[in-house]
Amino acid sequence: MNSRYRNPLILLVGVWLLCACSATRDLPDDTYMLSKVKVVTDGKYKDINPTQMKTYVRQKTNSRWLSTMKVPLGIYALAGKDSSWVNRTLRQLGEAPVTYDTLMAQQTCKDLQLALQNKDYLDAEVELYVDIKKRKLDAIYVLHPGTAYHVHGLDIDIRDSVIANLLKDYKNVLHDGMQFNTDALNEERSQITQFLQNQGYFRFHKEFINYRAKKDEASHQVKLAMILHPYRNNEEANDTLHSRYWIRNILYESGSPTDSVIHLREKVLKENTFIKEGEPYSVSDLQNTYNHFGRLGAVKYTNISFEPVADTTLLDTRIMIQTNKPSTISFQPEGTNTAGDFGAAASLTYQNRNLFKGSETFSMKLRGAYEAIRGLEGYKNNDFIEYSIETSLLFPRFIAPFLSSEVRRRSNATSELSLLFDSQTRPEFIRRVLSASWHYIWKPQNHHDSYRLDLIDLNYVFMPWISETFRKEYLENTSNSNVILRYNYEDLFIMKTGIGYTYNNGRMAVKTNLETSGNLLNLCSNIFGGSQNDMGQYKILGIAYAQYVKADFDFTRNLLSNGMRDQLVFHFGLGIAYPYGNSKVLPFEKRYFSGGANSVRGWSVRSLGPGRYKDKDGRINFITQTGDLKLDINLEYRTHLFWKFDGALFADAGNIWTLRNYEAQPGGQFTLAGIVKDLACSYGLGLRLNFDYFILRFDLGMKAINPAYLTEEEAHYPLIHPDLSRDLAFHFAVGMPF
Repeated sequence: MNSRYRNPLILLVGVWLLCACSATRDLPDDTYMLSKVKVVTDGKYKDINPTQMKTYVRQKTNSRWLSTMKVPLGIYALAGKDSSWVNRTLRQLGEAPVTYDTLMAQQTCKDLQLALQNKDYLDAEVELYVDIKKRKLDAIYVLHPGTAYHVHGLDIDIRDSVIANLLKDYKNVLHDGMQFNTDALNEERSQITQFLQNQGYFRFHKEFINYRAKKDEASHQVKLAMILHPYRNNEEANDTLHSRYWIRNILYESGSPTDSVIHLREKVLKENTFIKEGEPYSVSDLQNTYNHFGRLGAVKYTNISFEPVADTTLLDTRIMIQTNKPSTISFQPEGTNTAGDFGAAASLTYQNRNLFKGSETFSMKLRGAYEAIRGLEGYKNNDFIEYSIETSLLFPRFIAPFLSSEVRRRSNATSELSLLFDSQTRPEFIRRVLSASWHYIWKPQNHHDSYRLDLIDLNYVFMPWISETFRKEYLENTSNSNVILRYNYEDLFIMKTGIGYTYNNGRMAVKTNLETSGNLLNLCSNIFGGSQNDMGQYKILGIAYAQYVKADFDFTRNLLSNGMRDQLVFHFGLGIAYPYGNSKVLPFEKRYFSGGANSVRGWSVRSLGPGRYKDKDGRINFITQTGDLKLDINLEYRTHLFWKFDGALFADAGNIWTLRNYEAQPGGQFTLAGIVKDLACSYGLGLRLNFDYFILRFDLGMKAINPAYLTEEEAHYPLIHPDLSRDLAFHFAVGMPF
């Protein structure tokens, strides 16, 4: 390692060690700092994970940055004994040493023993060992689970004849021969309770079910009895059968203290109400009703209550709904920075959450932006001006023919129509974009997955003006063979359809998308004939249309099972798009780029690839450094530091490639033989400010392997020959990278 990096690193490690060692200097006599906590078993058990069992430990050690360095403890140790501002600040930023508490350790032993017994190890024991070195103490909890108990002799005693008949076809969780497990007992009790509550048993609760267990220590078996008791209103009342309740009336009331009117159509109220008059009470219908009203943008608050009718088994239902204010207007200023060119933008948004009194959300957004562009020569002005108007209308249900009303009301679906006009005026050209789309998003109830269907998405891109300087220097220059550049400054029509699928269970996430464009138009052109331009492309309304297919796959998984404080996140992303038929080049908006805060972080955005391509003209690299195929592989270790701050260590690999060989992008075409040599690698560290509802992210990435310099060893392996001015990239972003 170069001496200019080695000396500061040695100094940093030395200061940290000195601070950590001095953390125990002010501890009272007979007091020890808790240095380590371990939970181990006396053997291998398939259903016992010591890491998970560690969550039962009541007293944790001082926090460690990146699971190694007790930096907060070191900061606290730097503080002196007086109450000066500096010392108070150090104590607030740091963390006082955790002192070993014998009472909490004894309670931890009891908690661990109970947890083992709940896992069917009824004879389990826990031993505590302490290892004292000077003023530090290591606590080691040794688990002795023993032999697991199994159920032998299961008796189900239902003391209600009507319920016994209902449960004849019910599939029990409990069965003879199973391991005795209190989690299974609780699951059985909860499932039976929910089953009966869905059959009209309004007053039934899980306390009506209990268990009797008798263990045989010699055979490690348990004789188990489940008892479902009859209804009893109080201790002095006689046992009776449980009553089954039916819905009599459903009444809708306004929950607003100032407005007695519910601003929703009666049809909408009924479509989102799953409780039915004349049907038995059902807790699932109750929850579905809450869920469906909760997803309506016009609804602020919902409360559902049931009133038993005297001397009957009927229920009157009151659904109280409070609606939001329908209209809002918001103004948002923002600063912009595009490759060092600073500017400002502002947007004005109007939103109506209840346009047709069915919780339809209509929004209109007006946006304007200005940016001063530097480094351009030969143009009349150096200003970038953009203005746009975007409207959308979102329906909280399926708007589609051939769907039954029952399918529509039971699906958590939205249908959205959107329109956009965007105008960009640059020194080099004027660009206009018109787009319209209609798509659906739906999610099955009680599932982790969701679907998206882009039924139709129309985009019309036209270039009303291109400056002579730009045209002569780039588009008509015979020495410039960049067909990608020329293609993206021609009028173009895109008509696409697509479908997407997303799955996320909190630990693993999968996202896929498939879209295609131009196939229907190409079929019509081939059947009915059509005019063609000089490049042989068919046209519609005088404009060539794009034809391509594009597929994306994204996979993210947390590899640590105890991911509450620390996470090790793996990410894999693959995207491929292929132009064919009426197109030889992908539209600019559909091309891939690499580098930046969410990709290979050793490179700034749009500065990596394709393949081994080395940028030759920074003014058009936003076109030349794009591709048809993208690969991202990331591994990131995340840990909590202190207060709202989290830290991360990461390693990234990936690149983009072209599927065709374009002369203007030498070395950019994908080949299986060259994929390893083309992979760019980087590493770095990050700091995150976590406010729960949003995260500010700061990442420092360093290049490790740079495929653009394959023949230059020092530049090709920055990991061995680092140069901060060449290889360091800083990124600021909102939210996690994946």
